[in-house]
Amino acid sequence: MADTQTAAIYRGNKTFEVTQVPAARPGPGEVGVRVAYCGICGTDMHVFHGNMDARVGFERIIGHEMSGTVDAVGEGVSGFAPGEKVVVRPLDPDLTCPASKAGYPHISHNLKFLGLDTNGAMQEVWVVPAHTLHKLPDDIRMDHAALIEPVAVACHDVRLAELQAGEDVVVIGGGPIGVLVAMVARDAGGKVVLSEVNPHRLAIAQKLGFETVNPAEVDLKAEIDTRTGGKGADVVFEVSGTQPGVDAMTAVAATRARIVMVAIHAQKPLIDLFQFFWRELKLIGARVYEPEDYEKAIGIIVSGGVDAETVITDIAPLEDIQKAFEELDRSPTALKSLIKVGG
Repeated sequence: MADTQTAAIYRGNKTFEVTQVPAARPGPGEVGVRVAYCGICGTDMHVFHGNMDARVGFERIIGHEMSGTVDAVGEGVSGFAPGEKVVVRPLDPDLTCPASKAGYPHISHNLKFLGLDTNGAMQEVWVVPAHTLHKLPDDIRMDHAALIEPVAVACHDVRLAELQAGEDVVVIGGGPIGVLVAMVARDAGGKVVLSEVNPHRLAIAQKLGFETVNPAEVDLKAEIDTRTGGKGADVVFEVSGTQPGVDAMTAVAATRARIVMVAIHAQKPLIDLFQFFWRELKLIGARVYEPEDYEKAIGIIVSGGVDAETVITDIAPLEDIQKAFEELDRSPTALKSLIKVGG
């Protein structure tokens, strides 16, 4: 067994260094996962821009949207064997906190997010707690499986919305998560309209078969009222992270609609609380995912409910990670970029 392995280390100042690090070995309760693919998410881009330096430092291996195979298991681990295909649910909660004791460890007060608070998947073998693993079917494509983590985010959002088949849905924001939320909502039977201002993202959404509206060109509320006979949307997902998106989420909502806040806003947005009174709206916060959302995401990927081929717009090898981040940073057309870490 080799003494070193290849990893990409964030060094600050929009820089990654691909270098050799000591080979990963799982300890008690841990599993070493040989990483196949790792996606670049919005949080990773925040790291790249230096917005999370205080949290991650300059020696961090990032990455958490991944697929891989079991490489080795540590002492006391059962149920996993080398060669099995797996994904990692990258949450390590503090089980003693009030949220965990109440049954919500995914939003533990002292949650460690693997790949940000610890080293992540941009390395050949990633050592993680065994409780974070989910097994995959043998025949799943590993590049497609790297979408399971963000699809699980979408599954959590749609589940908390209590979306029913036939309901009118508006997804505000057509970035990677917005598109996945739209696909999961459609898979659940929702009649989805996606609102987005970027023409390239609108084109992708249309290729995926969605009805779209560009609110920079069309009055979104008027369009949704026309489509719903004046009723409005039963479920609204705010995925834009913008003040216009927050303005739109209450404007398009039907009586007793459920609004799910998916996006992380850089600044506290202003919300039209009058609409919550006037139409008896519900506002739902949704953060990361729970184990059942991962299992649902695996099933949707396997069934084709998510068009992985269209969502994945480019793949680069680990040695080209610097170029991949730089190109994604300036690309108006990319949706989901993957790093090919191993075989």
